[in-house]
Amino acid sequence: MKLEILAALNAEREARRAAVLVTDVASGEQRLVREADLAADPLAGLLAERLRMGKSGMAETPAGDVFLTVQAPPVRIVVMGAVHISQALVPIARLLGHDIAIVDPRTAFATADRFPDAPVYAEWPDDVLPKLGVDRYTAFVALTHDPKIDDPGLVHALKSRCFYVGALGSRKTHARRVERLMAAGFTEADIARIHAPIGLAIGAISPAEIALSIMGEITATLRRKPEAAAAAA
Repeated sequence: MKLEILAALNAEREARRAAVLVTDVASGEQRLVREADLAADPLAGLLAERLRMGKSGMAETPAGDVFLTVQAPPVRIVVMGAVHISQALVPIARLLGHDIAIVDPRTAFATADRFPDAPVYAEWPDDVLPKLGVDRYTAFVALTHDPKIDDPGLVHALKSRCFYVGALGSRKTHARRVERLMAAGFTEADIARIHAPIGLAIGAISPAEIALSIMGEITATLRRKPEAAAAAA
């Protein structure tokens, strides 16, 4: 790999931006395709599919075989609420290779003892979320049931490009949440991004089951083709 390509690839990694290194198998020639430039690339559809799956490997193209080295930032899950569901969500997220952080200003709940395997921020959302760098590879999960905590987090998430936004609560609770968010200036299209009630409809009851349903929904949103995700909504 040429030094300039390696440097560019490392720069994209540091900035949490996806990229694909395309290697022509026959000639050995390489080129780096940044996610921002994907649409203009002759292999746009193929590269988008590999980025969505986060999968490197060989591929056949009209111009010959290529090896695609996919570099996608690790998924980051930001959980608003140091609750029992969050405790169950941490090991599931870790098992899947995702980064996860817990945010809750209630210091009685947001402790390292309760979350030994995840960073915990006992701070208000407005203070900590800008520092966490919520981006399009971030899933945001609101679990506190407290509008003073969840709403500022949702506002930040909706203004970001994060691929998933979910919020715990009944349909009645979500209806009141929608009223508050619309009063804050969000449109119906903005609010439609929120998965609520959160999680896949598997009849989950216990905190562990709810955590499983949330992680399943995050995974489906991450991996499904956009048209398939829309059809399932």
